[in-house]
Amino acid sequence: MADDYQRIAEAIVYLREHAQEQPSLDKLAEQIGLSPFHFQRLFHRFAGVSPKRFLQHLTTQYAKQLLRQSASVLETSFAVGLSSPGRLHDLLVTVEAVTPGEYKTGGENLQIVFGYHPTPFGECLLATTQRGICRLNFIDGNRQRLIDELYQDWPQAGIRRDDSLTAPQVEQIFTRPAAIKPLPLLLRGTNFQLQVWQALLQIPEGSIASYGFLAKQLGQPAASRAVGNAVGQNPIAYLIPCHRVLRSDGGLGGYRWGSERKLAILGYELSGEDNRQD
Repeated sequence: MADDYQRIAEAIVYLREHAQEQPSLDKLAEQIGLSPFHFQRLFHRFAGVSPKRFLQHLTTQYAKQLLRQSASVLETSFAVGLSSPGRLHDLLVTVEAVTPGEYKTGGENLQIVFGYHPTPFGECLLATTQRGICRLNFIDGNRQRLIDELYQDWPQAGIRRDDSLTAPQVEQIFTRPAAIKPLPLLLRGTNFQLQVWQALLQIPEGSIASYGFLAKQLGQPAASRAVGNAVGQNPIAYLIPCHRVLRSDGGLGGYRWGSERKLAILGYELSGEDNRQD
């Protein structure tokens, strides 16, 4: 699975760099070292659509159109304080913040179990507690750095590795369609970060938002940069969908786990919307 994602990432890079040329299937397959037949199968298994349709989802023009279309949906979503039922493949995500005392003590008396697992978007680290998932990070040869960050965030917690305990949660998160089973999250952040992360959860799958839009919804229209910083500090990738935030001009913006992965996740989700509408 990890090798498949790397091939998809390479294809996305090539598509972005040669979009104006509209590269053929044969050319794409040649770039990643597969036969056209095997590349087509791999790409369709990942995205559910052709490379040409996938490329449309990665263009700035399409992003601008989607930003305009998403605006009314998101305004309604924020107005009622609920996210769309279709968000994140119908997963039910509940959020709990650590108490001020737990924040201050760095998770004293908290037990954290973590594991490493393959996903459609590369290897991930998932860490969970008795009260919910506290970290989901994608790994690009940086296992030790991510473990160091886990210990820095929760210096007083008991932390151990057990892949067998975290595997069922990873399977639930990345299986499409996902099972309807609540996934609780345990978040440690400032009040402002928590507000931004809650706002991200209100962006339905198939929609995107700009940093400026989120700032306005939080009642701080001049705080786009601060919102961007909070988005970048999101400790739970994919479940808290920071990948659905773009610049107001349709540009990709930053992503902690790499621009190719952000495009891969967005394209995967938007392709899923196409398939559900067919």
